Amino acid sequence: MFERIGKAPRTTIVSLGAGAAAAFCAYFSMYAFRKPFAAATFADQPALLLDLDYKTTLLIAQVLGYALSKLIGIRMIAEFGRTGRAGAILTLIGISWLALILFGAVPAPWNIGFLFLNGLPLGMIWGLVFSYVEGRRASEAMGALLCASFILSSGVVKSVAILVMDWGVGEFWMPAVTGALFFPLLLLSLWLLERMPPPDDRDIAERTARVPMRARERASFLRNHGVAMLLLVSGYVLLTAIRDFRDNFAAELWIAMGQGGIASVFSTSELPVMIVALTALGALTLIRDNMRALLAMHGIILIGALLLGLSTLAFQHGWLAPFSYMILTGAGLYLAYTPFNAMLFDRMIAALGHVGNAGFLIYIADSSGYVGSVALLLYRSLAAPSMDWLSFYISCAYLTAIAVAVLTVCSAAWFHFHVGKHHVRPSAA
Repeated sequence: MFERIGKAPRTTIVSLGAGAAAAFCAYFSMYAFRKPFAAATFADQPALLLDLDYKTTLLIAQVLGYALSKLIGIRMIAEFGRTGRAGAILTLIGISWLALILFGAVPAPWNIGFLFLNGLPLGMIWGLVFSYVEGRRASEAMGALLCASFILSSGVVKSVAILVMDWGVGEFWMPAVTGALFFPLLLLSLWLLERMPPPDDRDIAERTARVPMRARERASFLRNHGVAMLLLVSGYVLLTAIRDFRDNFAAELWIAMGQGGIASVFSTSELPVMIVALTALGALTLIRDNMRALLAMHGIILIGALLLGLSTLAFQHGWLAPFSYMILTGAGLYLAYTPFNAMLFDRMIAALGHVGNAGFLIYIADSSGYVGSVALLLYRSLAAPSMDWLSFYISCAYLTAIAVAVLTVCSAAWFHFHVGKHHVRPSAA
């Protein structure tokens, strides 16, 4: 069987399932260059400017680079075609790894800037990887598996990072060593992604063609659908901030709950979270009608917000053990968070019948989300420095649950009343 990518025929080497697995592995590998340093506490490092602790300063530096990358990606990912994606991914991750080497080589605190340089190229990886799976009838299943990568990978990478430190590698060199371990998996996954067949005619008929969006097309889309984007992105900012806080300070949260120093706890607590999110989001593939699927995703986001709030309430009343609490809040967070990273905007494009690509919308949300993440870090360090990690997380969980629930209901109402029956329906098979 032969497919065409561009003008040249190519034998289909892998199925879509294998392609989805390759996308999972590619993004999973990226996390080994982004998140391993979060497994360390850097407790022996003195406080810095404005009394910020060293680890928080590292996180802010990296997130600023990552957020800037997302801003750049609004244009670059929207305009990026199908040629050269694997090379771009490998180059960007290679630059981030070089920054980790310099982070280990340069003494603290002068090495903080290298975490900014580490985050700067990595923010565009998601859009490049997602471009392989968007615009297909199977995009939900493939996207759910891709999203599962960042749910599971962060915990696994931290577990690997702790093992690397157990080998005798110091906190500063551990990130570069951990990243190096994942290069073979990255190379294999990129090789497989390049051999995944492009969307076929039925994919294009049901999900619209996915093409680069120039400035005029981007401006037109936002003029027509700005209200919906504002509601969705506002909720996503809150979800990103608390999700990043839970992820970056997982070590501190586990210590606060009496579970510190156990390497396996990072990955074992995230595996059930991944299964819940993967099952719920993958099931959306069964819904062919794009508007119904879009509203169903709003329902999943709402359920996630409620689970986040109710599990926090149960934990405070002593009805949940720490391990169960982290699993349930993780499940709630990722049920609400993951649709924004893939399926929500993919279905939104399809329901509206707008020729373009979901990467543009994802990067608007992501760039805004990481600004929120930095804001939360600064607030915790400057406005609430005496508040312990767990109490701060609980307060954020309540606020996020309530606000996201309200914003999601408003967004669903907007789509129902403003688009409703006028949306583009898939043609009969």
